[in-house]
Amino acid sequence: MNQAMITSATTMGQLQHKLDVTSNNLANMNTTGYKRRDVSFQDLLFQQVNNQQVLSQEVGRSTPYGIRVGSGAALAQTALRLDQGALQTTGRTLDVALTEKDYFFEISPAEDGTRRFTRDGAFYLSPNPEVPGENHLVNHKGDYVLSSAGTPITLPAQYRDITITEDGSIVVTGLDGESQTVSQMQVLQITKPQLLNALGENNFGFPDLGELGLGMDDVLNETAGTAVFRQGALEMSNVDMGQEMTEMLLAQRNYQFNARAISITDQMMGLVNNIR
Repeated sequence: MNQAMITSATTMGQLQHKLDVTSNNLANMNTTGYKRRDVSFQDLLFQQVNNQQVLSQEVGRSTPYGIRVGSGAALAQTALRLDQGALQTTGRTLDVALTEKDYFFEISPAEDGTRRFTRDGAFYLSPNPEVPGENHLVNHKGDYVLSSAGTPITLPAQYRDITITEDGSIVVTGLDGESQTVSQMQVLQITKPQLLNALGENNFGFPDLGELGLGMDDVLNETAGTAVFRQGALEMSNVDMGQEMTEMLLAQRNYQFNARAISITDQMMGLVNNIR
């Protein structure tokens, strides 16, 4: 009976992780560029308990001779799903959506030097404190958006219009009506997206690739100039509310089933202990 309680308690702890992931997906349903995560489970170790067979009575039997006593289930993987989200037209000049999956913008590295990538294309202008009359292109946290040269994108403070073409070229029309290409937005194709770690603020990064025997060329391609940009639009999250609610209900029902198993086991132990 103790084994029954241990199995149920172990599974309940793992189901809590499933509920956490699902609730996080639902909480970010309206987050621009958010990518949902799915959870999969696997069986823990089990023991095969065989009966003492009477072979003459087991002729033609195709099932095991005993039972399998398991230890519950465990979280096998939390997989990142990069399916394309719906594009919402905003008409805002500095809103940029990526129209193909597996492509990412690159923003300035973290403090420890980790390269950071995002699908959130809601950008803004921030004055360059070192060069008057010049602005940096930044995200909502003030992190620089990088160009194809790996440097922060800078734009003149005085302009009439900004156009971002399908290939990521940034064309600025000055007050005199003349247009010029001032920068090229960086875009990267991630070839091993399951290695990405969430860094917070809707950003992703890779772990220490050296420990995995990999280099940056093994996990991404620099594809600046690819026609995957759409100005005046944002990519919504790829979270399906109906699917997530279904997953949550199933997880809650499984959790309830295991909790009930513990309760029944406790009642059975009480009956055994009260036998006179």
